[in-house]
Amino acid sequence: MKDFEQRAKMLRQKHEQLLSRKNEPLEDGNGIYEKYHYPILTAEHTPLEWRYDFCEKDNPYLMQRLMMNAVLNAGAIKLDGRYLLVCRVEGADRKSFFAVAESPNGIDNFRFWPEPVTMPDTLVSATNVYDMRLTQHEDGWIYGVFCAERKDELRPDDLSAATASAAIARTKDLKTWERLHDLKSKSQQRNVVLHPEFVNGKYAFYTRPQDGFIDTGSGGGIGWGLCEDITHAEIEEEIIINPRHYHTIMEVKNGEGPAPIKTEKGWLHLAHGVRNTADGLRYVLYMYMTALDAPTKVIAQPGGYFLAPEGQEYVGDVMNVAFSNGWIRDADGRVLIYYAVADTRLHVAVSSVERLIDYCMHTPEDGLTTSASVETIKRLIAKNHGQTK
Repeated sequence: MKDFEQRAKMLRQKHEQLLSRKNEPLEDGNGIYEKYHYPILTAEHTPLEWRYDFCEKDNPYLMQRLMMNAVLNAGAIKLDGRYLLVCRVEGADRKSFFAVAESPNGIDNFRFWPEPVTMPDTLVSATNVYDMRLTQHEDGWIYGVFCAERKDELRPDDLSAATASAAIARTKDLKTWERLHDLKSKSQQRNVVLHPEFVNGKYAFYTRPQDGFIDTGSGGGIGWGLCEDITHAEIEEEIIINPRHYHTIMEVKNGEGPAPIKTEKGWLHLAHGVRNTADGLRYVLYMYMTALDAPTKVIAQPGGYFLAPEGQEYVGDVMNVAFSNGWIRDADGRVLIYYAVADTRLHVAVSSVERLIDYCMHTPEDGLTTSASVETIKRLIAKNHGQTK
């Protein structure tokens, strides 16, 4: 009995030390944002009560009965002064679920709410759900759009064959959720994001049409579509507003990250781009801006990636991956960017609206050829030489 109690006490002490650990910005940043020393959420941050049975009679060895594997890809929102993340938590059984973590400052001291989110199901139950984008819409609801994965019943003998659809739910407090019908479109959909305002009186979605569960196929990039009724959302026509390009960071696929941030200069967008390498797919983040009065019109797009894995960020379940589907803009213009690495743990980078606009509007675009890149570098060199004379 005494040994069991001591071990339980030690577990709780170590867990509290982890949760209350102060996070510090890393030195020698790139001027665009500051990364922080520690990940803000990992599998070890999940509540001990989710993992351990603390009844000595039933669990005399104090084993983990339910192991957690990862915390990643979180939607983000600020409500009543609280920084809230709707995280994708993956158990050792490979099933993902949603759970809300709360922080007083958005940087550290994140603590999960006592229980995971109970997400209502639809008539066709999903095997797995993940990667929720949160949108505080002008209609008064908070919407969560996420991927619902199901077995591809047309290929019963292939146990890896799946289908993806954009599931939609809404809430007022992140506690009670109303599940709506999945988004209907002409193709499979992943990485779908709801625009925060009505457009021509309709709900607007950023889409990512694809022919299969993994491969985009004929899907040309980040799409855009409108629908009348969010409770039975259907997109009949999609246009591509941010296309893929050969020999770029987004030649294999790209997708919208969180809902865009509205600024006086335009809409700020954070997205992910994917390219193939000899070591597999590489996921990085990039940015672009669209016009205030025309969210489908790209007005700025810096060349290359905005954020990529560095150092230990490469290491985890899926190497060489950075992914984001959540950010928060504070009233003072601070922007907290929540990004996952290696499909394993969650980090934060901090910038500002002013810096992100400057980055988007004054960073050269990708010229799409080596000679164009060289000329861009030479222009910067010439400018710097001129300033030092």
